[in-house]
Amino acid sequence: MAVVGVSRQAYYKGLHRDVTDWEIRDKFLSERVQYWYDQHGQSIGSTKILSNLRRDPEVTESVTLKQVKRIMNKLGIRCQVRQKKRSRIQQQYLQDNVLDQQFNASRPNQAWLADSTELVYGVNGQYKVRLSGMLDLYGRHLISFWHSMKLHAVCHGQERHMITHQWNVGGMNLRYAG
Repeated sequence: MAVVGVSRQAYYKGLHRDVTDWEIRDKFLSERVQYWYDQHGQSIGSTKILSNLRRDPEVTESVTLKQVKRIMNKLGIRCQVRQKKRSRIQQQYLQDNVLDQQFNASRPNQAWLADSTELVYGVNGQYKVRLSGMLDLYGRHLISFWHSMKLHAVCHGQERHMITHQWNVGGMNLRYAG
């Protein structure tokens, strides 16, 4: 007993002690908090867990926000917060404004515009898809479009893989496909 640093009386008292009602309730709440946290793909915070616990038919006693936060802290779980998107315009990609806001064309194939966007989806944003399109200013119709789940892009209308280059002109992402 001297090695552990506990008296003989304290050792035997701890050895034969009963589990309290508080510990049983705390263990049950820990299981339910973990269940709701996993159910929502680990992207739910303490307030949403609390509202789910209050609607949960298995939880019969009242639960407070402080209890949920304490249990989450004990379990080591935190809400996965999506990072805010910041401006990704870099000075090295800026080109001259060739159109100068004049979006009228007198003949076909005089001016083309291209734009691309990246959509993030999935529970925690684990999947991405890039959508791109090219527009002829004369007829205002879509010449071609791309969608890409990875780094390569596929052009619809032409059944082949495209090598694409991207640059940013006046806040607009342009792509060259060749």
